[in-house]
Amino acid sequence: MTGLTEAIASFIVDTASREIPSAAPDKAKKAIADTFAVILAGAGSELAPPLLRYVELAAERGASPILGTPVTAAPEIAALVNGTFGHALDYDDVLSMMPAHPSAVILPALCADIGARAVSGRALLEAYVTGIEVGGKIGLGITVGHYHRGFHGTGTLGIFSALAALARLHALDARTTRTAFGVASSMAAGVQRNFGTMVKPLHTGWAARSALAAVRLASCGFTAALDVLEAKAGFFAAYGVGESDPAVTADNLGNPWVIVDPGIALKRFPCCYASHRGMDGVLQLRRKHGFSAEELGALECRMPPGGMRALIHADPGTGLEGKFSLQYALAAGVLDGRYTLRSFTDEAVNRPAIRELLKRIAVREDPRCADSDPLLETKSPGSRGFVEVEVRLKNGTSDTVRVDKAPGHPSRELAWEDIEAKFHDCAGQARVAPQNARSAFALLRRLEECGDVREIVALLHHPRAA
Repeated sequence: MTGLTEAIASFIVDTASREIPSAAPDKAKKAIADTFAVILAGAGSELAPPLLRYVELAAERGASPILGTPVTAAPEIAALVNGTFGHALDYDDVLSMMPAHPSAVILPALCADIGARAVSGRALLEAYVTGIEVGGKIGLGITVGHYHRGFHGTGTLGIFSALAALARLHALDARTTRTAFGVASSMAAGVQRNFGTMVKPLHTGWAARSALAAVRLASCGFTAALDVLEAKAGFFAAYGVGESDPAVTADNLGNPWVIVDPGIALKRFPCCYASHRGMDGVLQLRRKHGFSAEELGALECRMPPGGMRALIHADPGTGLEGKFSLQYALAAGVLDGRYTLRSFTDEAVNRPAIRELLKRIAVREDPRCADSDPLLETKSPGSRGFVEVEVRLKNGTSDTVRVDKAPGHPSRELAWEDIEAKFHDCAGQARVAPQNARSAFALLRRLEECGDVREIVALLHHPRAA
């Protein structure tokens, strides 16, 4: 019987381009454009200065661009930095079946390894879709129990997404691909205790760098276990739970393709996805009733069981902690009526008006919000059950809204216009010249026609003051 590692390698190597669904390219283009955007936003974040100081200390010179900066570095360092930038603001996409943020691992690994040769947009799309498929199906097989153990799937599973994408892009043979999986399995890392710190996005960059290193080591003749995913003392055994089943991954490869079903959620808001339905509920109520922060009597957000797992900062003191605080996110929506990149700065979190609002905001998990879903425990915190937001105003008005799917969920897909607005907001944070941003976005819109992805990278590499 074919083992999982061999089955994945065969899928990567043998799947013909025509077998990729016709709906895949447009969905992949949106996710790739979104990921370029959030990398640029990360380049303008508080995380960038210490990370770029690390690049100087590493002294690994090379020509691979670090986006949103004039800096270049060796490919593995560039993958590390661009990947970390991509998750710096928690604004990158979500694949709930992993659950993880795979695109910010895949794209930096691919772009760091373009090197001196042209890579077409079509080849990039094909590699990206393959990476999403493999990582998503590994997540399906290992189950959400992996996440519940405390692992951060973006680091521990996203590495395999990037590895699969690289193997497809470089047309590795099956044995080299299996070897690369063996190498990568010992590099998979990330624990949830670091949520709300700079280490959480570092998981993403580390996975991108490690995937590239694994491919290079395997290609240079390094050896590793060829059955590492399914073997006794292998990845599923060490990182999984009792319900983890390598056969589930193998049996579902390409059936259906993840990029199409269930699809990837793009983030409307720059913070932990588990907060998004509550945030959307606040904005709906605020638009409907037009109330101000002064007019709010009380607000309660009811979450499904397990929905608060990643939202660990009830009283945040920094912007990073605010990204994992449902209480803060709700208060910011009440006060500002919108969410931008600037909603999650240290200054924004510590506003006196926010501190006052937090006293009137309650959050709790409510068993009723499980919606009698027998598969509840298999779903990520941001996709299980439903969320209710109840507002009570000082004038006696009260109202409740139920939110089943967050904005940007595949069933509430962001339009290209939404992604374009996000792209330019993020590019502005990195001080990319507006014309460069417009030109890069136009190329991303028609990525399948782009003859050389390096054109896009070059436009976003040398920022000029807006």
